[in-house]
Amino acid sequence: MTITQLSRATSPLRPRVPGDWRGPLGAMLVALLAVLSLSACDDPKPAGKGTIAERTDQPAAPTPPTPERRRVALVMKTLTNPFFIEMERGARSAEAELGVELLVKTAAQETSIEQQIAIVEDLVRQRVDAIVIAPGDSVKLIPALKRARDAGLAVVNIDNRLDADVARAAGLAPVPFISVDNENGAFLAGRTLVDGVTEPVKAAIIEGIRTAANAEARKAGALRAFAGNPLVTVVAQETADWKIDEAYDVAKAMFARHPDISLLFCANDMMALGAAKYIQEAGGTKVRIAGFDALNEGVEAVKNGLLVATIDQQAGRQGYLGVVTAVRMLSHQEVPLETMVDVRVITAQPAKP
Repeated sequence: MTITQLSRATSPLRPRVPGDWRGPLGAMLVALLAVLSLSACDDPKPAGKGTIAERTDQPAAPTPPTPERRRVALVMKTLTNPFFIEMERGARSAEAELGVELLVKTAAQETSIEQQIAIVEDLVRQRVDAIVIAPGDSVKLIPALKRARDAGLAVVNIDNRLDADVARAAGLAPVPFISVDNENGAFLAGRTLVDGVTEPVKAAIIEGIRTAANAEARKAGALRAFAGNPLVTVVAQETADWKIDEAYDVAKAMFARHPDISLLFCANDMMALGAAKYIQEAGGTKVRIAGFDALNEGVEAVKNGLLVATIDQQAGRQGYLGVVTAVRMLSHQEVPLETMVDVRVITAQPAKP
């Protein structure tokens, strides 16, 4: 039986009448019946084991949630020092490699310790997974970091070491530390300054923040290098708090008191460049200056003869390893409590072994 015959025999839409179904209304009715017939042919089988009807009666399986990326915060002293820009660059490499989310937080200046403490406390409230911190102060950040650990955050210390005795007394469990041997790096820079000294000379040191362990270590290394040559007398030690402008002013006052200083160690390149600027303006071309950090500007100053040496402490490597260590801690892997990155002496001439 054809569709037309079936429709004439059974259609409830109109009674069976003689005549031709090829008119407009008849064509519409035939098309409608054809659609209904095809729909009936496509009906699923009666429900039974393994049938479509049986499966669609069950709730759909939930879609597994997409795992959230770990949030790791990198807390640095400032971004006004190119050293920390390089540190962030290394941390960003680890972020891309490990698939974490990196939050970079910095204080306004390297002396803005209270601001850095506030940043740590805010990160605890945000419930990030880990904090990688280059603390501006070796003591004052410890209570905030203790609260972070108590809240379940992983904590990694880079660049400037937290005071171990104060941390122990505060109940802060040992924190993995990644940095360089600052004392040895400063010793190598100081040794470069005294190399070739054959007559009595006066030396001076411009220090970093005196409550920072790396600043104290660098001062100690420079003093050890100067003490190794009996012809060298240290006549001045002043702090410029890591800042280029303060170093300019400190150098100005220092050379006003001791105009015959001929060797100057500065605990970072920013201070070395500030001091060098004053010395150039004052016409002190015979002063040998060494810095620390191997900033692009510092390396260029070495090439131009403005500085005798600077120390590359691989800031990018420290940032990278800090994030890697934090992620390993979050994965409950064992990590070393101390990782020392090699320092490199940058001079215009090949360094002595």
